[in-house]
Amino acid sequence: YYNNERISLKLKGLSPVEYRTQALRAA
Repeated sequence: YYNNERISLKLKGLSPVEYRTQALRAA
């Protein structure tokens, strides 16, 4: 779960939709 927080920091500039897609891919 901590990984998601790290990704969120990297995708802070991306939109929620893009972040969701990236999070699902990273999962």
